[in-house]
Amino acid sequence: MTIEQLRNDMITAMKNKDKTTKDGVSSLIDAIKKVAIDEGHRNDIGEDLINKVVLKEIKSVEEQIASCPADRTDLIEEYNARLNVIKKYAPKLLSEDEIKAIIQKECASVLPDKNKGQIMKILMPLVKGKADGKLVNSIVEELCK
Repeated sequence: MTIEQLRNDMITAMKNKDKTTKDGVSSLIDAIKKVAIDEGHRNDIGEDLINKVVLKEIKSVEEQIASCPADRTDLIEEYNARLNVIKKYAPKLLSEDEIKAIIQKECASVLPDKNKGQIMKILMPLVKGKADGKLVNSIVEELCK
């Protein structure tokens, strides 16, 4: 995915008068631009950066939903709509089996020691932005038992 695709989707949403999609994509573009500037990639926004920001935004909106009072159904609906828009742009994450295969291949030398810290140190740079950190952590814990 590129920033141009996001811009085109935002323009399409504006033409279709789809305020929810327009607002969701617009906030996503703003977040991507902010991170790109902060990391010094103002003009060359890569797919890795976009994927990282999309996953971060999904997590942020999920936290907003979780912390929203139950009686504020209007806010919860708004957050859910925004989450659905952002999830359309989320990268495909690795499955549990794919993560286990990476662990077996890349961490074969430290796996017998059952040292979770060493395994995570090797594994996280390989799966960053491609897998949910909580899932990776639970799989590594399971293998270290």
